[in-house]
Amino acid sequence: MTPPATYPPAHRDDLVEDLHGHEVPDPYRWLEDADAAATQAWSHAQDELYRAVREDDARALAGSPFAGDALTARLQALLGAGFVSAPAWRGARRFVSRRSGDQEHAVVVVVEPDGHGGEVERVLVDPVAIDPAGTTTLDSWQPSKEGALLAYQTSTGGTEESVLRVLDVATGEVVDGPVDRARYSPVAWLPGGEAFFYVRRLAPELVPQDERQYHRRVWLHRVGTSPDEDVEVFGAGQPVTSYYGVTVSRDGRWLVVSAAAGTAPRNDVWIADLTASSPQAPVFVEVAVGLDAQTGAWVGRDGRLYVHTDLDAPRGRLAVADPGDPGADRWRTLVAQDGTAVLEDVALTDGGGDDTTPRLLLASWRRHAVSSVTVHDPATGERLPGAAGTVPLPGLGSVSGLVTRPEGGPEVWFSYTDHTTVPGVHRFDATTGALTLWASPPGVVADVPEVRVRQVEATSADGTTVRAFVVARADLVDDEGRPTTPRPTILYGYGGFQISLDPGYSASTLAWVEAGGVYVVANLRGGGEEGEDWHRAGMREHKQHVFDDFHAVAELLVAQGWTTPGQLACWGGSNGGLLVGAALTQRPDLFAAAVCSAPLLDMVRYQRFGLGVTWTEEYGDADDPTELGWLLGYSPYHRVVEGTRYPATLFTVFEGDTRVDPLHARKLAAALQHATAAPLAQAPVLVRRETGVGHGGRALSRSIALSVEQLQFVARHTGLVAQPAPATQEAE
Repeated sequence: MTPPATYPPAHRDDLVEDLHGHEVPDPYRWLEDADAAATQAWSHAQDELYRAVREDDARALAGSPFAGDALTARLQALLGAGFVSAPAWRGARRFVSRRSGDQEHAVVVVVEPDGHGGEVERVLVDPVAIDPAGTTTLDSWQPSKEGALLAYQTSTGGTEESVLRVLDVATGEVVDGPVDRARYSPVAWLPGGEAFFYVRRLAPELVPQDERQYHRRVWLHRVGTSPDEDVEVFGAGQPVTSYYGVTVSRDGRWLVVSAAAGTAPRNDVWIADLTASSPQAPVFVEVAVGLDAQTGAWVGRDGRLYVHTDLDAPRGRLAVADPGDPGADRWRTLVAQDGTAVLEDVALTDGGGDDTTPRLLLASWRRHAVSSVTVHDPATGERLPGAAGTVPLPGLGSVSGLVTRPEGGPEVWFSYTDHTTVPGVHRFDATTGALTLWASPPGVVADVPEVRVRQVEATSADGTTVRAFVVARADLVDDEGRPTTPRPTILYGYGGFQISLDPGYSASTLAWVEAGGVYVVANLRGGGEEGEDWHRAGMREHKQHVFDDFHAVAELLVAQGWTTPGQLACWGGSNGGLLVGAALTQRPDLFAAAVCSAPLLDMVRYQRFGLGVTWTEEYGDADDPTELGWLLGYSPYHRVVEGTRYPATLFTVFEGDTRVDPLHARKLAAALQHATAAPLAQAPVLVRRETGVGHGGRALSRSIALSVEQLQFVARHTGLVAQPAPATQEAE
């Protein structure tokens, strides 16, 4: 099929609104209605256009490592190890999430003694067994405190509309549920496994139709009873967009509830003593309410209240208090804020069992996106001297989670990964100070190309230093780590919601680099790499900083000889799709190609769709005259200028997406197709639609298929000519 010379027709309405004194055109508003005949006709025409261009690309890439079958096979090999999570211990049982290399979805496995000195494992939840079509995803799971029951949540078609069930671990039989409206719900079991606290939205008939995704409450549910009998214990009077966290201490005495309005970078925390008030009517005491800070609180085995907060410490600190007198003015700082590193997590070791006195305190940190783990005195918070004060990690990578046994002891587990190392679970023994690899993914680890990773520093428009990881094949850099020649390059970013882009294993990255490309991950403001101040420097009225940071990294890559504008692609999804939309509309001269996945792009109307109203703390409220001005300043849909030569752009959208509506991509795609001066054959603007999936988890084969098409698009439009990597020398 030969691609057409022109784009499918899309009429432009003469719609201009006066919004707080701003004349705001919206010629493609009709594309917001996915069910309208005109929208469906346009979408089907875009499908045909994409199919034709794909066929043309396939012919051009035939015989190269980026041909469809070859690239699919390579990604499958690079993902062949699969995945294994850190353990959730419950007595002699442990629960893990695990995926072998050829499994479509991860499964929940329980490992327990076999009665003969060994162990036996059983699969408890397998999404493919539930739904052979692979469109059901496992959203979360939580074993009861004794490990006899497992609460788990699944959703279908990418909607993320979780349904909660409970199964008996011994028999595998479902004994409770389904409980609907449990999206983003934690589960906090009470001892004995007869009941748990969880979060559920109010019934739809009780709230306005346009607010049915909100109005969450914390409920007490008794296993085996109808959810209609659940007791509401918290949430009335809170903002309708509030999300809640719920935990119960190991002994069942302390209930901790947190609440945040949407994705605001602050939350409130309360605690209730369940020995002084019943679980059905807990009496809450304020821990941190009305403070402009994020706070996590829990009661340790030693009976102290631990508080991880950025109050007066934007990089984070750890404080302790009496859970019976928990106000912020009673907190005592135990581990102070670091000057350059962000405190990520802490764990305490003790003697186990009845010996609840802490022996050591481990803290994980992120310094310029690279993890470290330090060891402290749990009484004073002081770091231990010398080598005893550091857990030696395998490399410069990322640590996630510090896990201990609920009944205590000297062991701590955590996951580790870096750019060439698949995530594995490591075990630290506080008695000996030894760190060992405790669990590897169950599949075959692929041979990976020899690469060099370098962290570079760019200067943004306002003088701020912005860091980025540059990953390149070893033979394409010199002895000082500099590029030998400009190469096709992918620049990836996110820059929002305090999410940090840390070093991690990526099959797409390695496939691209192996073929001779350069892959760059930018650590932009708006993320969490440098703490809450870094986040706030890239949100609301400061959002343009994120885009300036991205442009600065791109310009540095060109200046240092890593690439050229004709070889550079920008790539991002969700909030990162907004980043890409801003990059290609603000600096179309800087990029040859763009991959824009599940993006936010019409920032004037974003809060009217999906979960948009929960993000006004991050972006601003378009109904506010001042904040509308911020949004219009960078809204990609409103920055399109006719006659501009825009980069080749691939929008990838998912019809089951209930977070970011695909209308954003439809509207900007139509605007770019109308405006661009670049011929379709040279720099096409395309839309790839996928049904049966949404914003989050998906089957492995679908993930690979998406990555193949995105990488091929970028390879075609950055001029990547795959070069064979040098033969890997076997270790002596």
